[in-house]
Amino acid sequence: MIKNSILVFILIISFTACNEPDENFGLVIHGGAGLIKKENMTPELEKQYETKLTEALAKGYSILKSGGSSRDAVEQTIQIMENSPLFNAGKGAVFTHDGYNELDAAVMDGKTLEAGAVAGVRNVKNPITLARKIMENSAHVMLSGNGALEFAREQGLEIVDSSYFFTERRWKSLQKALKDKKFGTVGCVALDKEGNLFAGTSTGGMTNKQYGRIGDSPIIGAGTYANNNTCAISATGHGEFFIRYTVAHEISALMKFKNYSLDDAAKLVINGTLKKAGGEGGLIGIDCKGKITMPFNTPGMFRGFATSDGERGIFIYKE
Repeated sequence: MIKNSILVFILIISFTACNEPDENFGLVIHGGAGLIKKENMTPELEKQYETKLTEALAKGYSILKSGGSSRDAVEQTIQIMENSPLFNAGKGAVFTHDGYNELDAAVMDGKTLEAGAVAGVRNVKNPITLARKIMENSAHVMLSGNGALEFAREQGLEIVDSSYFFTERRWKSLQKALKDKKFGTVGCVALDKEGNLFAGTSTGGMTNKQYGRIGDSPIIGAGTYANNNTCAISATGHGEFFIRYTVAHEISALMKFKNYSLDDAAKLVINGTLKKAGGEGGLIGIDCKGKITMPFNTPGMFRGFATSDGERGIFIYKE
C-alpha cells in the first residue's frame, strides 16, 4: 500500500510539473498522409509543398518565439495551409460525390480543455477560425451545416462563394475517385512559453464522400485533442478508424495512465493498434515538455517541426 501511494504521488508530481512555464516552446505541422511517393511527385510540385510548409511553420514559430499564445500560433499556421490549393483543407478541399466542398475543423485548448468544432460547412473561407470562435464565443463544442454558417456570419468571418473552393486538380480527383477514395487533412499542434498546449485540425474530408459523411478531424478525442498534462495531437488519414479507436485521446491516456512517452504512445497506436485494424494515416504531437512525434503508416506524410532549441525540419516521404 505504501509503495502504491508513493508511485501515485510521483506520477502526480510529474504531470503537475508540466504546467509550469519554462520558456520552452515548439510547433509541429502536417499536411496530410497517404500514398505520397517521390516517384509520383514532380520536382516543381515537391518544391511548392516544401515552400508552403516552410511558410506555415515559420508563421507559427514566430508567434511562439515572441511570446504569443499557442492558440494564435495554431490558428494562423493552419490558415496558411487552408488558403493554399495544395492541401485538402479550405481552398484545396476535395469534392463530395455531389460536387460540393464540405469543410470540417476543430481546435482544443490543453489548459482549459475547451474545444470548438465545425462540420459540413461550404462557404466559410477559414474553418479553423470558425472552430476557434465556436470554442470562445458560444456555449457549444460543435456546430454543423447551415447553423455553423449562420454563426460564422454573426461572428464576422469571411464568407465566400462556393466557386472559391474550385480547383481543376481536385475536380479531376473526384472523377478518378468514383472508384478510388482519397483522404487528407492539415493540422498543427503547439506548446507556448507559458506551458500551454493547443491543437487544431482542418480538412475537406474524403474525395467522393456521400450522405453528409464526417470524419475524425472535428471530433474531439479522435482527430484532435490537447491536454496540458500530457500532449496535443492532430491526426490525418482514414477517419473512420481514428474515430473508432479514439486515437488522439488514446495517446494522452497511454501517457497519463501507463506513463508512456509521447513518441512511444503515438507509435504504438499508429503502427500497432491502427495498422492491425486496417487503418491508414498518421499524426503529429507535442508534449508538455516540447518533445515531438510524427509517426505514420502510409508511404508519406507532409510534415514539419520547429522547437525552441533551434531544431527544425520539413519532410514528405518516409526517411
